[in-house]
This record gives sequence, C-alpha cells and structure tokens, in this order.
Amino acid sequence: MENKHQIIIVGGGNAGLSVAARLIKANSKLDVAIIEPSEKHYYQPAFTLVGGGVYDKNKTERPQASLMPKGATWIKAAVTSFDADNNSLTASDGTTYSYDYLVAAPGIQLNWGAVEGLKETIGKNNVCSNYSFENAPYTWETVKNFKGGTAIFTSPGTPVKCGGAPQKAMYMSADYFKRQGLLPLSDIQFCNAGKVIFGIEKYRIALQKVCDNYGVVQNHHHDLIKIDGPNKKATFKVTDPEGNVTEVEKEFDMIHVTPPQGPPDFIKSSPLADKKGWIDVDKHTMQHKKYSNVFGLGDATNSPNAKIGAAVRKQAPVVVSNLLALLNEEIMTDEYNGYGSCPLVTGRGKLILAEFDYSGQPTETFPFNQAKERYSMYLLKTKVLPWLYWNKILSGKA
Repeated sequence: MENKHQIIIVGGGNAGLSVAARLIKANSKLDVAIIEPSEKHYYQPAFTLVGGGVYDKNKTERPQASLMPKGATWIKAAVTSFDADNNSLTASDGTTYSYDYLVAAPGIQLNWGAVEGLKETIGKNNVCSNYSFENAPYTWETVKNFKGGTAIFTSPGTPVKCGGAPQKAMYMSADYFKRQGLLPLSDIQFCNAGKVIFGIEKYRIALQKVCDNYGVVQNHHHDLIKIDGPNKKATFKVTDPEGNVTEVEKEFDMIHVTPPQGPPDFIKSSPLADKKGWIDVDKHTMQHKKYSNVFGLGDATNSPNAKIGAAVRKQAPVVVSNLLALLNEEIMTDEYNGYGSCPLVTGRGKLILAEFDYSGQPTETFPFNQAKERYSMYLLKTKVLPWLYWNKILSGKA
C-alpha cells in the first residue's frame, strides 16, 4: 500500500465521511485516504430513541465498508501519533503515512472509567446509558421494569456529544412513567454538573415547563463521581455558588448515566492539541491555528459550538471549500458561524427543536415557534433525519 496520500482524513464517522465524499465530488482525481479502524458505523442520534423504546437498535448500525466513498482509500487502522512538523502520522500497525493535507475528525472519547464503579455496573443493577450501541437497549429495559421510586439522570461537567441527550433520556422515561400511571410514585431527578438546564433562554423556559409537567427535580452543580450499582447509591461532587465542594450520596432505583467525555487520547498527546487536549482550530475557517495544511471538524475540536451532528453538517462544506482553496493556491472565503441544532425529544410524539449559533441566539429554520413541543418535529427526528443521514449527509449531498 502506498504510504503517501494527498489528503488523509482521520476518522470515518459523520465528519470524516462527509468531507471525503464532498472532496471526491468536487474533484474525482484527488487522492483521499480515510483512517478508521471500525468495521461498523452507527447513527448515534437514534440511541436516545432506542433507549426510549421507539426505535429499532439494528437500524442504527451499518457496515463501515458500505459507506466509504467510491474513490477513497480506506486504511483500516487507528492513529497512534502525529508528526505534524513533517506531515506524517503513525498507525496502530506501526505504519507511517505522510500527507499534503490532513483533516482530523476523530470524534469525542467516552471516559467510562472517569466515574468510579461505572464500568463494573453499567448495563446491570438498573444502571443504564444511551451513550453506546450496546447499552441503549438496557435503558428501555430498565424503564419498562421501573415501578416507582427514585430515577436519576446525570449530565457531567465535561463537554458531551449532543448536550441535550441526557435530558432526552429523562423526558422519554418520564413520559413512559406518566403513561403507566407511575408519575405520582416517581421521584425524577436531573443531576447536572452545569448551572442551568439549557444555555439559551428561549429553550430553557420551554424545558422548565416540561420539567414542571413531569415533576422533575433539578439538581445543578451535581457531578457524578462514584456509583455503587449493587447497593443503588450514587455519589456526586457538589459545588456551591462560593466554590465550596462537598460530596452528596443519593440512593436510586434506576439511574441513567452520561459518561464524562473528552478528546481522544491520541489527539490529547499530539501537536494538534490545545492546552486542554482539543484540536486547536480557528472557529470560523476550521483551519488549524499552527499547521496551515491541517483542518479539524466535529466533536474533537475546540471550536465553541455544540458537539452535535448538525454542527458537522455545516462545518464539512466549509472545511472542503477552504481546503480546496489552499490546494488551488486561492484565498479561503468560507466560514462556519457556530450553527448547532438540538432536537429535544420531550416525550413520545413531542419535540422541541433548538437551533442556535455562536452568538447564542436562536436561528430557527421553520416559520413557527420551535420552542413549542410539536409532533411534526418528532417526525423530523424519527423519520426524516435518519434517512437524510444515511442517504444524503454521509454521501456529501446535504
């Protein structure tokens, strides 16, 4: 195999495949290689729906080979290190590959081990999580078997992919409890390491009403640090407004855990990383701040947008346009405005569609108030977006 490629893309997820497909569509003569170790590709936004009992787990999985753009070279390996000064990287099989241009899109890393006891108890003892293909069905199993008591839903102090997903799990569960007549017997608690339920006021007000309707108790500044599954106890680090830290133990009958997340280890230790370990890019051009022939997009960058698929959809064409401009010795003109979209499922058949940009202001697509729960937006989430992902987004057509 030739170890030199014109463009190497690290990561065969949403971001990597979208960029590769768009590059090849723009110029079929480009030498594009994708480094991705996984045999399977997952539509992760539907994991919440699987955990809510309204979506088939098998529809979220496809063979990675079936999604590789024609004309791209698939290097089936993981990256272990970068030598960006010499335009090269090393793969897990020990092979070194060199490039003219690099696109880094490895996604975010789930740090299950960052919560003491979580690895040992996830998927049993009524400890569930929608944050993996394997575990999402157990969320639904846990919810179905819940007969009342304390149901805790956590959100960590780290950036996470789809920041609304911890709440979606809670709303879908609460909706089921309501349908089963269990709400009066349920103590539903949202234990959030952040300070508010949602950062944008318009949607925060709407979500507060949803919480009130379900009787959700909000515990902000609560960061899960330890879990004892067999004894049904969770320990939180609680920070008060003065910055004082205490530990609080809560008993639970079920708990949905969103694991702490961060940049992949091989990115964190690389010259591409900023001081916190994220790929250091210009938030508008998505070009690396130090290495001009490197671009980054998706969840592993330090651009201050929501880590969500809708952001990738807007970043990918910007990366492609600017990379092609560099390749053709032209001036880069495309910019990403921080757009993000969070389809907040608030129950079966109900959804609030939050859309916003770097300014933190709503940037809504539809000619109605998207902070209102709507069945039409639920159909968008459950029917339209999965089809769009598999058929248009990954192939660079949308």
